[in-house]
Amino acid sequence: MSPLTRRTLLVGGTALPLAVSASVGRAAATEPGEPTEVHWLEGGVPAEMTGVTWGVPWSKGHVRPDQSFGLRTPDGTAVPVQTWPIGFWPDGSLKWSAHAIGAGTPSAERYLLAPGPAAAPAKAVTVSRQAGRIVVDTGVVRCVINRSGRALIDSVSRGGRVVARKGELVCLRQNASDERGGKDERFTGEVHKVTVEQNGPVRAVVRIEGKHRAERRARAWLPFTVRLYFHAGAENFRMVHSFVFDGKAVDDFIRGLGVRFQVPLSDEPHNRHVRFASADGGLFTEAVRGITGLRRDPGAAVRAAQVAGRATPAVSTWDTRVSSRLHLIPAWGDYTLSQLTADGFEIRKRTRQGCGWVHAAAGTRAGGFGYIGGVSGGFAFGLRDFWQTHPTQLDIRGAAGESAEVTLWLWSPDARPMDLRFYHDGMGMDTHPEQLEGLEITYEDYEPGFGDPYGIARTSELMFWALDATPSAERLAAQAATVRTPPLLVTTPQRMRAAGVFGDWSPVDRSTPAKAVLEDRLDFLFDFYRRQVEQRRWYGFWDYGDVMHTYDNDRHEWRYDVGGYAWDNSELSTDLWLWYSYLRSGRADVFRMAEAMTRHTGEVDVYHLGKYADLGTRHGVQHWADSAKQLRISTAANRRFLYFLTADERVGDLLRDLVDADKTFLALDPLRKIRTEPYEPDPKALAVGLGTDWGALAAAWFTEWERGGDPIARTKLLNTCTAIGALKNGFITGEGRYDLTTGTFATDTVKVSVSHLSAVFGLAEICSEIISAADVPGFERAWLQYCTLYNATAAEQIAAVGQSFGNLNLKQAHARLTAYAAASTGDPALAARAWTELGRGEAGYPANSPWRSTRITGPAVLNPVDEATWVSTNATAQYGLAAIQCLALVGDRMP
Repeated sequence: MSPLTRRTLLVGGTALPLAVSASVGRAAATEPGEPTEVHWLEGGVPAEMTGVTWGVPWSKGHVRPDQSFGLRTPDGTAVPVQTWPIGFWPDGSLKWSAHAIGAGTPSAERYLLAPGPAAAPAKAVTVSRQAGRIVVDTGVVRCVINRSGRALIDSVSRGGRVVARKGELVCLRQNASDERGGKDERFTGEVHKVTVEQNGPVRAVVRIEGKHRAERRARAWLPFTVRLYFHAGAENFRMVHSFVFDGKAVDDFIRGLGVRFQVPLSDEPHNRHVRFASADGGLFTEAVRGITGLRRDPGAAVRAAQVAGRATPAVSTWDTRVSSRLHLIPAWGDYTLSQLTADGFEIRKRTRQGCGWVHAAAGTRAGGFGYIGGVSGGFAFGLRDFWQTHPTQLDIRGAAGESAEVTLWLWSPDARPMDLRFYHDGMGMDTHPEQLEGLEITYEDYEPGFGDPYGIARTSELMFWALDATPSAERLAAQAATVRTPPLLVTTPQRMRAAGVFGDWSPVDRSTPAKAVLEDRLDFLFDFYRRQVEQRRWYGFWDYGDVMHTYDNDRHEWRYDVGGYAWDNSELSTDLWLWYSYLRSGRADVFRMAEAMTRHTGEVDVYHLGKYADLGTRHGVQHWADSAKQLRISTAANRRFLYFLTADERVGDLLRDLVDADKTFLALDPLRKIRTEPYEPDPKALAVGLGTDWGALAAAWFTEWERGGDPIARTKLLNTCTAIGALKNGFITGEGRYDLTTGTFATDTVKVSVSHLSAVFGLAEICSEIISAADVPGFERAWLQYCTLYNATAAEQIAAVGQSFGNLNLKQAHARLTAYAAASTGDPALAARAWTELGRGEAGYPANSPWRSTRITGPAVLNPVDEATWVSTNATAQYGLAAIQCLALVGDRMP
């Protein structure tokens, strides 16, 4: 076959009809032109309207790909909105649209979206190019972005006044661990490329790429991607900051990593104000030079104005016992808020460098929000998930001078240096037999050199305001709340289901006692994990978003230090369980937990550079520790939800990176330790598993096809689907010889090889969507055969393919495959079998599980915790997905 090119869009030389087959369990489509209601995820109305972006699904064949949309409040008030397509059905119709509204949007608890003309904003956001710069103007704030150099942002101004300037990325590197007495080195972000991704009228996006460069030598490292988001009429902008660690764990210790601005100040020190927020809505409020609590009183009006952040009366009107001695009152120029753990922050201050620090305040959790400015204006700033991603820090320096320096530290320089070294010395496991022995005892798949953090990443979200005066306490609290929980518009589970997206699921249904019991169990499992995140303190810069794998009943603790039983790293589709739980319920707490997990697992658990690029790391004590680097962890199946629901460009980057992940088989054989036959990577004969491997590739290709991207992805997807259908035993073959140059499998392999892991990393979900999208009858038959036979009797398996599958595991998880077969064939016996498999709970939770937790207190545990000793993350995720899909597919035949 000829190599794939962008024009090779045929499958086996024949054009495929698309969008013919209907998915099982599909709900009725919405009517074209019918308004879609969207509401705020957390309910109510946000206190601060800063600009919002969200995604909406549409039924197949109903909406043109170039359709414009209008937005209005329930009373008919038109709302300016910007729309762009982010997903398409195979017939070319619109599947997902993204929408953005600006800061001046009329407040309402809900809005109505419908095809039609869009209202224009009163103040459109504009983007213009000047010599070496890009200028974005929201109508309120003007931001000048440099296209090269070491300052990303030249200036942020409002009303002709510069509020902030020299926005830059900063890094402190320590060249050795603390025990070796390392020395610090300073790096600054250097801009290499700037791209305008959107230019209004409601939303503008500018992408900046570069590396951190040393101040005194040529080394450049820590590649970054920063996106700046601007909305019409807004006095703020948002920053999404992503970086990749490309250093050596034994030599490169990040001492501090942050974003820094210079803030010009012109007001008198007693009219300059510092604000910090706590996570519970409280504020730390001080003036740079305080005039309250003095031995002499300047006057009640003066004190009240300063406390409120308003301009004080003229100094000439003050009590002269104060005004004549104003220069003798200390001006506190430097402030630091450091959050070194999830449970404690401290604020300290000093007058200037070289003078001692004074303790100012302390608390449990800071809100990651601050302000420096005066009565003529100032700069507010915030870092999302501040205490959750500790150690973090906010610094203000030089507030008593002409310009203050503000630094938002993603990694606090007050903390211990970031130490990414492997956590043990190998313990003599130098050969594969020794490593397999280690796997037998700690479940860790160790291999020298594989526990390398080179290529892992992290993304942080920040917000900045250019203000014309010091805001009131109420306004500052609203801004801090926006940083902590950015508002998001969503539609209802019923509307999502009616659009027919994301495969087989159904909204929460308690219409019968049996269904109510099942729904209560699903709620119990989620609520248990939500509490565990807090009680077990699953927080930290590299950890937040993940959960633990398996429990240790004896220690009343999760096995955080036991090899492969520690961090979950998406094992058995925890991400999918959370996302489908959100789709069904619309619960904000489920969404936020799924969002945090997607941010983590797509960045930290996946390599973005180096020899393991596009591969993820199996579960372990450190997220990068295990030697099993596989596509089942990096799979796009786990990221698609957040992208389509929010149109997040960073998640879109991660999805697109995986389109060429088939090349990873040239770099690393995922079965190298257990393969019995010689394996020589060759583009014409790659060994690719038809379960976790192909399922991950298919998810990336399918998503790229949905997004209307590289047509080669669609070709590879449909070529391999056709080839799987042509295999004598279809999916039961287990593995195929994949030709990287043509994107298809050889079809002459005949064998039986079934793994309990094949269908539990997103394969079941993505196959259902593929079958709904493309008419490939052989593929559909192959998948239906696999679904029918996995939990079948040995006799049924032998009759179908000539041999039994052996003693397979995770039978409860595969109940959803049986349910799929039942819905596809209409076979009531299969439906009954699915419910029996779910209730029996083999390698899962039987119907008689306790479904409750116990509160553990006293000397056996450090802090009181809820414990359900029968719970494990793998079983939870798979039980949840099996129950969700059984309800969707055969819920009408529930016993």
